[in-house]
Amino acid sequence: KAGYAKFETFPIWNIPLKHPVNLAYEAATADLNDVNMIDPFHLEAYGETTINYNRDVEVFPVLQAMFEKIMGECPYKSPTDMGVNMAGNCIVDDEACKEAARQEIIRRYYKSMEALVRGTGREEEVYKIELLLKQAHVALEDRKVVPAALQREEETGAPAAAMELDDGRIITGKTSDLLGASSALILNALKELAGIDHSKHVISPEALRPIQTLKTEYLGSKNPRLHSDETLIALSISAADNEDAKLALQQIPKLKGCQVHTSVLLSQVDILEFRKLGVELTCEPKSEHAKKLQK
Repeated sequence: KAGYAKFETFPIWNIPLKHPVNLAYEAATADLNDVNMIDPFHLEAYGETTINYNRDVEVFPVLQAMFEKIMGECPYKSPTDMGVNMAGNCIVDDEACKEAARQEIIRRYYKSMEALVRGTGREEEVYKIELLLKQAHVALEDRKVVPAALQREEETGAPAAAMELDDGRIITGKTSDLLGASSALILNALKELAGIDHSKHVISPEALRPIQTLKTEYLGSKNPRLHSDETLIALSISAADNEDAKLALQQIPKLKGCQVHTSVLLSQVDILEFRKLGVELTCEPKSEHAKKLQK
């Protein structure tokens, strides 16, 4: 005879309600307004506290009635009974999972703020994630690249960016006449990974000039600064006859999984490039020419 079961990774039913991993799930679904809760049906049937979420709990009586109508009885006593997820039993380092979840909540906060500023998000989502930050006892500054980027911006008086490498090193990039903060950051990170002095030029002027000429004289751009994709193209051109540029270019795969924060909202070009690099990106919710959003 037919049966029914469901596999959903989150929320995890056999870890605490306010465990950072379950809170991170709420942050990830703030746009859906999912709310974790103790499964009242499971508690009543077994006297055991398990975690589920509002939509499953709300619809369970309907599913129960359908089973009874079709099969004469419901094989499940609770929404938790229907689940086959054992992810909670796979946690071997709880502290590592908690820290990763806290960092995810911070990233989700910045993404919700960015969406709000760009007009695609809602204030309710931001408020919900702010509450989750408090419940997880985490501050935005716990994301190490946030204070690093903001400090660099304060020092230079222009947009800046910071990256945390896999080994914990923090690299920053500032805005210049030639490069935007994101481009400078990527270039500095590649130099750091390659063991190249940051003051050393790895992109030749011959590679830069044609790109700037194309942007300003032919494509009508008023900004001669190179975006991150243009910077990487210039670096790859330079690598043809520059060993340092070649070595820096070879470090690109090592950027995957690195954490980045920028002191302003980025263009879609730079956002897409960071995504291609596999970088975890967050941005301050302000444009380069506007003050930070005040709520």
